[in-house]
Amino acid sequence: MKPKELGALLLLGALWGASFIFIRIAAPVLGPIWLIDLRVWIAGIVLLIYALIVRKLPDFKKEWKYYLMLGLLNAAIPFSLIAYSAVHLNASLTAILNATTPLFTAIVARIWLKEYLSVRKVIGILIGLVGVCILMGWSSVPFTLEVWLSIGASLTAALFYGIGSVYTKLTFTNTPALSLSIGQQLAAGIILIPLSVVTVPTATISLTVMIAVLGLAVLCTAIGYLLYFYLVEHVGPTKTVSVTFLVPLFGIFWGILLLNEHITLGTIVGLIVIFIGVILMNGVQKTKKIRI
Repeated sequence: MKPKELGALLLLGALWGASFIFIRIAAPVLGPIWLIDLRVWIAGIVLLIYALIVRKLPDFKKEWKYYLMLGLLNAAIPFSLIAYSAVHLNASLTAILNATTPLFTAIVARIWLKEYLSVRKVIGILIGLVGVCILMGWSSVPFTLEVWLSIGASLTAALFYGIGSVYTKLTFTNTPALSLSIGQQLAAGIILIPLSVVTVPTATISLTVMIAVLGLAVLCTAIGYLLYFYLVEHVGPTKTVSVTFLVPLFGIFWGILLLNEHITLGTIVGLIVIFIGVILMNGVQKTKKIRI
């Protein structure tokens, strides 16, 4: 990569890693549904304005039903599950659990697309799951019912990212990435409106929470996707997908720096083992889109 492209990749990793910090700050106050509905609406509108400026406004008339499904699978459900888990897990653990997305994508592709799983990929999946066990079994987090449910929510979110990626591959063959992103965010916002009506937050919303929401929506989602599009166009999807390794690293870094989170030896070992599993899954990464 050229220095400009490498800088864009590092910035993308930093922004997507910071998303877990913003979620950790805002989710306990606003609740998962309200936070995510605000996130996707703000991000969708910002991206829509950008599309108007560059004259690449998407046309949703013919494919609006498919966009609703995309918004459900790839944003509304996984975003909300991650926000729920952030209420009970620290940002570092949530970021690392999200790194299992390529492993679940491989499983979904095998079941749905009948893609061949080589021995290397099967070993990668097993190693990745072992990494999750090490991460949580060697953690200082007290294992209450809420913590177990949060771990399950994070892993289920990774599973839905895999389902969403395969659905996108099957349904949107020639659709521009910018159109996909705008449609996904706005569709997710529409889907979450009924739930938002019945989960109105009652806590006092501080300036810190408002900044976290704007940071999550504008920086991590809208600008993050624009950086992603730029990298895919200039260096290709294979190199861009290396951001998979940067996101949890930055998630840990921001967690220590901004939230004073404590990192255990189990966290580091679990992260390394998950990374080994993802490296073995390199063949799946080439066609996968990363989501946070």
